[in-house]
Amino acid sequence: MSEAQNTAGAPQTVPPDAPTTLDVHHVTRYQYAWPVEHAQQRAVVTPPPYAWQQVGDHATVIEPAPLHQHVRTDAFGNNVLHFMLDAPHESMQLTSRSTVTLVPRWRDFDPEAGRKWEDAAQQLRYRAGQPFHAESEFVYASPNVSLHADLRAYALRSFRPGVPVAAGAIDLMHRIHADFDYHAETTEVHTPALEAFAQRSGVCQDFAQVMIGCLRSIGLAARYVSGYLCTDPPPGEPRLLGADASHAWAGVWCPVTGWIDLDPTNDMLADTRHVTLAIARDYSDVPLLHGVIVGGGEHTVEVEVSVVPMVPMVPMVPMVPMVPVAQTPS
Repeated sequence: MSEAQNTAGAPQTVPPDAPTTLDVHHVTRYQYAWPVEHAQQRAVVTPPPYAWQQVGDHATVIEPAPLHQHVRTDAFGNNVLHFMLDAPHESMQLTSRSTVTLVPRWRDFDPEAGRKWEDAAQQLRYRAGQPFHAESEFVYASPNVSLHADLRAYALRSFRPGVPVAAGAIDLMHRIHADFDYHAETTEVHTPALEAFAQRSGVCQDFAQVMIGCLRSIGLAARYVSGYLCTDPPPGEPRLLGADASHAWAGVWCPVTGWIDLDPTNDMLADTRHVTLAIARDYSDVPLLHGVIVGGGEHTVEVEVSVVPMVPMVPMVPMVPMVPVAQTPS
């Protein structure tokens, strides 16, 4: 973690319904015990544009420079960077920087106004001749999230008969936040949701996957969202670069409202502090960095993430195409 301070000064006060522009800086460093001869890697580090999220610019720098790299869009609409390193190297660093403007999403949101959860679940259930809903792809089990009677029983305490989807999901979020302890040591990146549920502890990834498992176990569509969270420093202390981290939350689909993103780790709706990086079934679909290497032996990983408000706040700008991945450091 860097101890450098934000020299741009304290963030200006802006209206709560104003767009927020954030500067996201993410560095991942690998140090190997001996040289890696060859590496094929994929990285999810480029925020896509959404109705509530505009990407002003983005650049990714990889050291050493890859022999080949390209960006593709996966089945969920995420930007996936593929690159190949074909020269021996004892370390690898990936640096990503984005400027993202977020629009408030919940100005007129009424959790009690949506469809009853039973109706939503019925709409997503397969029946011959019934129109296909793309959201139904998020109803089924996935590698990290199983459908289980224990998750269903826990969810039904929030989803009484006739409760609207959004109201039930928000109550479930409140309960997970209250019932689970945040501990980084109790789980790993591949820990299944059911195991984290049994332990009642984990990190943001576990909180999100437990919530997803609960929602899917009663027939609702729920998705995994990875990204970044802009956090505030303790009162009286300056914002530290590198003090933030990658984050995860859950989304539930309502036939009237659409997707509703909820952050059970912080007990809040995902809004202008949450930068969406990827959407998937669970973490296994969108690890930040994943691949195959030849050589290397034991390795260490260091990650630094900074999410800092731009000062002064900038106005909304027209949607622009994603900037191609940088080939060399700028």
